[in-house]
Amino acid sequence: MSRKSLLVPTLFVLAGLAVLLGLGIWQLERRQWKEGLIAAREAGLAAQPAPLPSTLAAARPLEYHRVTATGRLLGDRALDLHATSAAGALGWHVLTPLLLDDGSAVLVQGAFTTDAKAGAMTGTQSVTGLLRIPAPSRGWFVPNDRPERNEWFAVDVPAMAAAAKLERLLPFYVDASGERPPDLPNDHLQYAITWFALAAALVVVYILVLRRRRGEQT
Repeated sequence: MSRKSLLVPTLFVLAGLAVLLGLGIWQLERRQWKEGLIAAREAGLAAQPAPLPSTLAAARPLEYHRVTATGRLLGDRALDLHATSAAGALGWHVLTPLLLDDGSAVLVQGAFTTDAKAGAMTGTQSVTGLLRIPAPSRGWFVPNDRPERNEWFAVDVPAMAAAAKLERLLPFYVDASGERPPDLPNDHLQYAITWFALAAALVVVYILVLRRRRGEQT
């Protein structure tokens, strides 16, 4: 068995090994990053409520932290967001604008309800809930909103501001539903083990092939 005949398969094996090991290391790095996110979220959930920020930049470090705001709830401009309960029931999360003293407003998400009309809140009061920043884009399978019917499938602040005739709607909302946000998945260690196992399997197969070829030449 010449060295030249082994050159190409050896290069392929080394390239594959580099890719598999790189993917495994990347998953370990992702695991560390995800653990940091989970720890930050848990700390935010346990922290004392903070005042409502006034800009998106100030809101980003407070996502999933409890915040408090006081104002007048505009129940006549509430927006009905399609939702599903933990038990699988279909219903709504009603988003009620809270008019603040400076003239701006923030959407307040109420608890899950099967009656959207009963979900709107009114009156002047202080509201405490989790600060949430809407996703920058909706998923492929999320239906289009129907503003003319007040049916929403995702929190779209600009569109909701136009529908509710609010000139200064803050680009985030307050989740006052009392529901705990879903846990962040952290399966990166399993993925890393899978990539490392495939790398080990590639080495074993390569060694077995070498032994077989040597046996054929003896």
